[in-house]
Amino acid sequence: MGSGGWSRRRFVGVLASGAAAAALPACDDAPAPASPTTPAAPEPSASPSRGARRPSGPRPLYLGTYTSVEGGGKGIGLATYDAATGRITGTGTLTGVDDPSYLAIHPDRHTLYAVNEREDGAVTAVRLSDRKVLGSRSTGGAGPCHLSVHPGGRWLLSADYGSGSVAVHPIDASGALGERTDLVRHTRPAPGPGQEGPHAHQIFTSPDGGHVLAVDLGTDTVYTYRLDEKAGTLTEAAQARTRPGAGPRHLTFHPGGRYAYLANEVDNTVAVCSYDPASGRVTVGEPQSTGTGPGTNYPAQFLVTPNGRHAFLANRGDNSLTRYAVEADGARLRLLDTVPVGGDFPRQIAFSPEGTLLFAANQKSGTVTVFRVDGTSGALRRAGEPFPSPVAVCALPL
Repeated sequence: MGSGGWSRRRFVGVLASGAAAAALPACDDAPAPASPTTPAAPEPSASPSRGARRPSGPRPLYLGTYTSVEGGGKGIGLATYDAATGRITGTGTLTGVDDPSYLAIHPDRHTLYAVNEREDGAVTAVRLSDRKVLGSRSTGGAGPCHLSVHPGGRWLLSADYGSGSVAVHPIDASGALGERTDLVRHTRPAPGPGQEGPHAHQIFTSPDGGHVLAVDLGTDTVYTYRLDEKAGTLTEAAQARTRPGAGPRHLTFHPGGRYAYLANEVDNTVAVCSYDPASGRVTVGEPQSTGTGPGTNYPAQFLVTPNGRHAFLANRGDNSLTRYAVEADGARLRLLDTVPVGGDFPRQIAFSPEGTLLFAANQKSGTVTVFRVDGTSGALRRAGEPFPSPVAVCALPL
């Protein structure tokens, strides 16, 4: 399959603004972080756990970018943030990782994983204690844009946008990756309107741990798989279709585990989905408004607060965050308002582990904005000035 769709996706929003070119100091200028001792935090695509922890001291923040575009970064950005104020301080750059556009952490917090979003796709492991790159493995596809670690910590799951495929890699005791154990390309159903092929955009494990879900923008489908935890292979269990041309991009679960919220990039809608843990089947509900009005918007990602009361949607065209009230134990979304994100093209958003801070990686402005999240109302309040980070496409706060 040609890589035209991947190329368009990859270079949408790439800029040459001064903010994006503000590079962090080299990795060697900063000491390696101490070995983490706190519990694992969710990777960016997951909702935070319900158990909030008291913020204390500076915490690690890792930043994804593109290294092969003008104004891009030199590797994975290294920073810390103050959990009380949200203030970000740059500490360096971890070089030697190409186009790390999405990041995930191992459950033991000792190893960081990055996609290498290139035509010859790969995934890379980095040991955090000394920031040593443990090596890269081919995904077998083009343009990997998302990855996650299976809760057991033994398997890395990745999604290739360009080739519309998903892959599995084993993780050894050191955190390093082994050779790929499976590769599945989304050959059916046929691509949706305006799409030349499948475009896998997300892959992660369901909250109950029983299934692996993959969201494909090109085929307008959410795929459910069973993972053989001994062999590292995927078996398809179900498919859930959106309406034609919706272009589903990102799915996030409510803490209750029975409902999830789908961001549809192409038609600028969202949908509430139900999930059956027994079968793994997802049922996609009716399209709902993003609150951004007419025009191109490209909604990117959902987050749900730890208490399950509110959800937030990143809107790249509108440069805003939509705030929803979550009702009926997760079964309904009620649109409340939109809040300016304070940057240009919010590609990805993430909570701090306790859900009190929200980070938005703004690709075109090359900045990361931080908001304080009110646990009762879900109101967002900007926490200081945006932090410059070249072509910021992912923020991973731990």
